[in-house]
Amino acid sequence: MNVEQARFNMIEQQIRPWDVLDAHVLDLLAAVRREDFVPPAHRALAFADLEIPLKPGEQAVAAGQVMLAPRVEARMLQDLQVAKHEKVLEIGTGSGFMAALLGHRAQRVLSLEIDDELARTAHANLQRAGVLNVEVRTADGARTDLSAHGPFDVIVLSGSVAELPDALLALLKPGGRLMAIVGDEPVMRATLVQRTEAGLASSQPWDTIAPRLLNFPEPLRFRF
Repeated sequence: MNVEQARFNMIEQQIRPWDVLDAHVLDLLAAVRREDFVPPAHRALAFADLEIPLKPGEQAVAAGQVMLAPRVEARMLQDLQVAKHEKVLEIGTGSGFMAALLGHRAQRVLSLEIDDELARTAHANLQRAGVLNVEVRTADGARTDLSAHGPFDVIVLSGSVAELPDALLALLKPGGRLMAIVGDEPVMRATLVQRTEAGLASSQPWDTIAPRLLNFPEPLRFRF
């Protein structure tokens, strides 16, 4: 595989058509070696338009242990408009690739991963890539009290939730943004929330599907 051609094709054929036109984001995707964050068994799929399992077996997908599709990560990064002075919280480190992108844009990043093995691998991936302003911590982002670490300028949920988590919204600084993929299949919506002087303002700029992050609340549903 011609890696650089595959990377170019990913950007031009998947990411640009998804309205990712921010030159800084596109340059970053060209520079950060996505293939170095992919498990060796799936490295040939590093630039494919799909979610890549981070552990063997179907259980990995069911548990949300995947790399999100490149276009989804790119669009999230563009919409959040992360700045160099900002502090970022990520829920769901996975392979560390999104954390690496965030690290290049932010002052520092705290990334939580519920699976200890994935957290160790992500830390190693980030170290090899020279991204030293990201701290990966093994923790349940749905249940960990993060008040001592906040507030944050940016919060990213690298997976889907049924509803916006109030505990994380409370950690946003004034002007801070939270991005989450919210809803249930077959329709989920990327939801961007900003804390303004008037309160929380939200928009849903695009639709996608993403695996669930573990342990976030699921609303009760009626069954007939």
